[in-house]
Amino acid sequence: MQTHPTGFSLPSTCPVGVFRYIQENANGPCAATPHCDDMNVLRWLPWRYFLRRATTRHGFLDPFAFMARLRQFSQPSEVQEPMELLRAGAAFHARGLINTKVIQNNLDWIWPYWIARQFDPRDISFIPRAFSFSHINLTHRNWTAVGLPGETALSLVDPRGLVTPFHDGWSIDHWFVADDGRRTLPSYSEEAVQQLLMGDAHEVRTDVPGEVATLCLRTHIEREDGRPVLRTHIDVHTQAEGWLVVAVRPSNPEGVRFVDTIGRNGTVLTVNENHRLLLDREPERVVMSDYHRGDVGKALSNPSRHDTEQTCPAGLASAAAAYRLGPGGKLSTGYRVPLDADKSTDRQSIAVTDWAAFNRRRTRLDIPDTRMREVFESSQHTLELLSTPEIVPGPYTYRRFWFRDACLMANAFLGNNDAANVRRTLATFVGRQKLDGYFHSQEGEWDSNGQVLWLVDRYERLTGERIENPDTKSLKNAADWIGKKRRAGKDSKHPGLFPAGFSAEHLGPNDYYYWDDFWGIAGLHSAAAIFERRGERELADALRKEAAAFEQDLTKSLESLPDERTHGGMPASPHRRMDSGAIGSMVVDYPLELTFLPQARITQTAEWLWEHCFIHDGFFQDMIHSGINIYLSLALAQTFLRRGDARHRRIVKAVARLASPTGKWPEAVHPRTLGGCMGDGEHGWAAAEWCEMMRALFVLETHEGLSIGAGLFPEWFEAGESLAYGPTLTPYGSVSVRFAPDGDDWLVSVSGQWRDEPPRLRLEAPGFDALDLPADGTSVKLQRSMHAVR
Repeated sequence: MQTHPTGFSLPSTCPVGVFRYIQENANGPCAATPHCDDMNVLRWLPWRYFLRRATTRHGFLDPFAFMARLRQFSQPSEVQEPMELLRAGAAFHARGLINTKVIQNNLDWIWPYWIARQFDPRDISFIPRAFSFSHINLTHRNWTAVGLPGETALSLVDPRGLVTPFHDGWSIDHWFVADDGRRTLPSYSEEAVQQLLMGDAHEVRTDVPGEVATLCLRTHIEREDGRPVLRTHIDVHTQAEGWLVVAVRPSNPEGVRFVDTIGRNGTVLTVNENHRLLLDREPERVVMSDYHRGDVGKALSNPSRHDTEQTCPAGLASAAAAYRLGPGGKLSTGYRVPLDADKSTDRQSIAVTDWAAFNRRRTRLDIPDTRMREVFESSQHTLELLSTPEIVPGPYTYRRFWFRDACLMANAFLGNNDAANVRRTLATFVGRQKLDGYFHSQEGEWDSNGQVLWLVDRYERLTGERIENPDTKSLKNAADWIGKKRRAGKDSKHPGLFPAGFSAEHLGPNDYYYWDDFWGIAGLHSAAAIFERRGERELADALRKEAAAFEQDLTKSLESLPDERTHGGMPASPHRRMDSGAIGSMVVDYPLELTFLPQARITQTAEWLWEHCFIHDGFFQDMIHSGINIYLSLALAQTFLRRGDARHRRIVKAVARLASPTGKWPEAVHPRTLGGCMGDGEHGWAAAEWCEMMRALFVLETHEGLSIGAGLFPEWFEAGESLAYGPTLTPYGSVSVRFAPDGDDWLVSVSGQWRDEPPRLRLEAPGFDALDLPADGTSVKLQRSMHAVR
């Protein structure tokens, strides 16, 4: 649950936080010191006095009085803000400040789609900018990554076909400019049709109709001599005489991105000296411009302009390669961009395959709802692209590592019958573990150890294999850290719980979040199961006792809260009333399935969230996201499904509607524009939960075995088409499920590669009588139920 940098605040003592930032980055990334006051060198300096005097003398607020006030809204914590988020936030808002300086003063430029919408006062996406510190994309954070399985190189395509070849780099746009001044500009077009072509490919196609020309853009990444190359093919049909333009743009889906130099040599445009844009054919004209002369779109009107190089001290150089067409003209052309120059990631020794090979091994979903099926396949593609060299939650804004996202996304890989990616991911975790056993991706978050132990246990249960890396020493240290951490605060307000921390980030200010505690308990249970399988029963018993003690402390905390605050449910922390942050506490039910709490408390929490926090059948997260969160919506759908509550179907339908035309979701969706308002425009955790949701419709793991078909939609059986899912890994082996029409009846079969004795297979499909199914793949005729389907 990443906090997008738009929600970051300053360090607890601003200037010293800056000092820490400089110190840490001078020596490379390192663990942040818990408190600036602990720096011995600073204890002896009267820096507080001098800083307070300097600021107040110039009319500024006293920074220490201000920060002291600010701290009153959170619980005391050893880490006020994770340094990792401060670094990301500083970079993000630095970009926003540049946007502030550039965009609103140059609205005659041709900007990306989100700017065209968000800066237009006639558009529903318009946001007034009056006192905004920085101008950032808050309405259309949507893009689609293109890439290849096993390759680190990823490029982006925005909703109107703007191509960003390199991570956080410049972009390429495509226009038609008629001689009479009319233009087809995709980012300003009211209509466009975009789709992701999949199967044995992964190509984004964008069709843009226009009064003077129609454009068809197809973008993918292919290999040339074993190296990744971005390829865009352009088809244009014109209704007027003019120019097809392939334009180098100093911008991308986040805003301004500097282009300092552009050079031309025949069909090659060189950008910033090391990126090459290779045109398929020689353009009739190439014109360039810089910031002071204005956008290159204006320079096209001068027929005498032919440029070969451009330098811009402001970093806003632009270029246009132009091809002449007459009325009724057609042209097929394109360009390539070698991606070897992308330094954001290194090529790894990972098996490089292609989409055809991926397609042969992926889990299949067959349902009558074409849209849901396409979104499932698109989500599988997202997970594959975000797994190299390690699992990250996004191709752009979130292209960095979090244990939280990696573990929950890895769980979906297991559901998709892909154990290899999970095994490779787990092997990288030890390098992020500290000597005290803490798995560290962001300081001040206490859920990671539980997540790693849970994933290791889940991997071993679903594959029947034993993980060697992380090894037993690493796993024991991780479990020991949980016990020590929850006892670390002798004077804690909540003994036995984890200390106050930043936790899952979007739950609110630093607090004693139950989210962390539930993960800690699950991690201890998982560790006990791991060591039980290794024959270390004494250690396993000790871990189970620690988990039971943790459960008692958490239960005591919940029971001490007044009913008027909890409404019978679970708030985010002991200090909070029921609010949207309570969604974090629902992790006890999904995916952890912990059973030590009364079920009524879980049910009441779900009911409160449904009544107060759902918009358009999707969960609206007030904290930071301020949008409809996809993965949290689907998590609550899992809770409803496991309780036989048909509201899971409403949530699933809503989430499918909120997917982009290419089947992607941002981290949060704007409730009015329906574009992204938070996080990465293609969010990996959201894709993972969609895959897990489709799995749960067909296969649910229960304490008795496997429940088959409990989540299926009744209307799918009325369509008369086969329903199928599989193979998927389960604790008993790999399983595939198939429902097939047989005249007016239905047949069901479950086939499995069972490792031991087959489990109980219980049919619970809506509209049919429940019955036990054979485990040998034999088809069984279903009996229509006399009870109405909810």
